[in-house]
Amino acid sequence: MLVRRPEKAYSPALIMKKTSIGIIGCGNISSIYFKAGQTFENLHIAACADLVMDKARQRAQEFGVPKACTVKELLADPSIEIVVNLTVPKAHASVDLAVLQAGKHVHAEKPLAVNRADGQRIMKLARQKGLRVGSAPDTFLGGGLQTCRKLIDDGWIGKPVAATAFMMCHGHESWHPDPEFYYEVGGGPMFDMGPYYLTALVSLLGPVKRVTGATRISFPERLITSQPKRGKRVKVETPTHVTGLLDFASGAIGTIITTFDVWNAELPCIEIYGTEGTLSVPDPNGFGGPVRIRRPGMAEWKEVPLAFGYTDNSRGIGVADMAAAIRGKRPHRSSGDLAFHVLDIMVALHEASDRSRHITLGSTCKRPAPLPLGLLPGTID
Repeated sequence: MLVRRPEKAYSPALIMKKTSIGIIGCGNISSIYFKAGQTFENLHIAACADLVMDKARQRAQEFGVPKACTVKELLADPSIEIVVNLTVPKAHASVDLAVLQAGKHVHAEKPLAVNRADGQRIMKLARQKGLRVGSAPDTFLGGGLQTCRKLIDDGWIGKPVAATAFMMCHGHESWHPDPEFYYEVGGGPMFDMGPYYLTALVSLLGPVKRVTGATRISFPERLITSQPKRGKRVKVETPTHVTGLLDFASGAIGTIITTFDVWNAELPCIEIYGTEGTLSVPDPNGFGGPVRIRRPGMAEWKEVPLAFGYTDNSRGIGVADMAAAIRGKRPHRSSGDLAFHVLDIMVALHEASDRSRHITLGSTCKRPAPLPLGLLPGTID
């Protein structure tokens, strides 16, 4: 159904000058970002920092990073162009602002911030400084979601009219070594997993103009059963079941549920419903498939071969794209505008529940450009 373009011929001219990257936060998620320095040919991980110096030293030794240092030392290093912020959600804004004040571009883990005001401060300072802001998730740049984007853009399901998105689980305290922050302000299923689903939906369908929602805390206390904190009880400070309705500017209507309150479910991750068929979208927390389509007259679902690469865990592709965009003087895809729009949606869903009303969003963004077909491994352009 999709035709690949011929692979580009290898040429040294395709290899850009490496961009020096500093990583702040050497916790659970950081290893895949360190590996990005080996995956993407335009990245060089030059330094790493953590409040616990032993963590920084461990990662530096593990991945051959030249320097483990304090945050202050990393921000003062003139060779570092982009800082990757992998701190806990409630620290994202303060670290982003410090990075921008130091005159460096920043790419942060999701969410961009835990409230709208902090997100606005980040974007305002970046504009004043002439710097770039990027944010996870970058999974929408994987082969699965990029294939879905091409199917929609090429008209395989006609005009999208509706979408559903479901993230259903019972929380992270049974497996995560430090699960407390999932139940603090800035955590919860919407701020934790919602960015994957909302970023995917915006990349496929465009920006959202209005939302309403309903939220609740089903279990006011959580018991950690993972090591090393097994037996510790955590007070829940943020809604753990969030249901939302999304009015897209394109006219499509979306339904989203994110929850830490259910034990089992049999719902799809994402489905897009068009005038000429339905598209089954893979888990937006991953990079691969399967991608399936069903059009009128088809007796069953048809799996579509993925037309793009980066189908394995490729976190860091957004950083590589930012680095290439800076060199090429083009917009980057995992942009601050996209991340702020997703933050605006998440905050508005909670506000809509609290106020028993619809919320018209004050933000918007452009759909990020699709990746080109036929990329060589490790390249973006």
